[in-house]
Amino acid sequence: MGEKKVSLPAKLINGGVAGLVGVTCVFPIDLAKTRLQNQQGVQVYKGMFDCLAKTVRSEGYFGCYRGAAVNLTLVTPEKAIKLAANDVFRQKLSKDGHLPLWAEVLAGCGAGTCQVVVTTPMEMLKIQLQDAGRLAAQRPAPAPAQAAAPGPAPSIVAPPSQAQPARPQRTSATGITVELLKTRGLAGLYKGAGATLMRDVPFSMIYFPLFANLNALGHKSAGGHADVQAQAPFWQSFVAGCSAGSVAAVAVTPLDVIKTRLQTLQKGEGEDSYRGILDCTRRIMRREGPSAFLKGATCRALVIAPLFGIAQGVYFLGVGEAVLGLLG
Repeated sequence: MGEKKVSLPAKLINGGVAGLVGVTCVFPIDLAKTRLQNQQGVQVYKGMFDCLAKTVRSEGYFGCYRGAAVNLTLVTPEKAIKLAANDVFRQKLSKDGHLPLWAEVLAGCGAGTCQVVVTTPMEMLKIQLQDAGRLAAQRPAPAPAQAAAPGPAPSIVAPPSQAQPARPQRTSATGITVELLKTRGLAGLYKGAGATLMRDVPFSMIYFPLFANLNALGHKSAGGHADVQAQAPFWQSFVAGCSAGSVAAVAVTPLDVIKTRLQTLQKGEGEDSYRGILDCTRRIMRREGPSAFLKGATCRALVIAPLFGIAQGVYFLGVGEAVLGLLG
């Protein structure tokens, strides 16, 4: 989409609608990404499809949407802030309808910084819920009733059950929030904020300039430069959003792995806990090697590409403007 003049309320609506639609479409892949990134010693899942298949088998179809309620609740302000902030910064930094590359990067940096206030607690809660199934799958299945063990005789009404696969404990976002606030205060919800900032700022610095230039391909100004003000067709906005999103997503995957590990509160048996970004980086490198920093890269690309393709499509279609028109 071009840099058409859009009111701030319309930008917020566009960002929110894009986030809701996008998250609903790609959340199962995001769940697989989180579980794959958190694997350290025991390899419960061999890849994305294996993870999704095992999740459906052990937790049911809706197990793939564990943590989605948190995302759907907070993704509206998160995406709204990110997309609207970038637009505002770009308009402030542009001169005579042109925006130099350094200004595009700076606008993306500002957008990534602004969104962290919502992104950090959202991801903190989402990760705990998404990873519960992986932790449950690592636990040994309960053994049959031990007849020789001392204690009351087994009930004749409820015979000893056969060993069943461990099911994830039904934690809730509300329960996690209350516990964190009680034990760690507000800082508990912002654990990993530095790592989140370290991931989101470079992502935005890559994504927004790349999208703007891909979106402007074929539109030349009088001086022969790509015209970011021109209105691109819908398909071009969608493809530009998908392409820029996937490139930026893969580029910052190592930072996303670090962020995910730092924000995961419960660890499996033999899995490392980390004291900070540098300690996490050092331990992953020593125990798992450089390839560990690219865990979930394919999943991330498959999540981010349609998310931002949809976002740019919603902006292009002017959903926010239409909603405001109906309300007005």
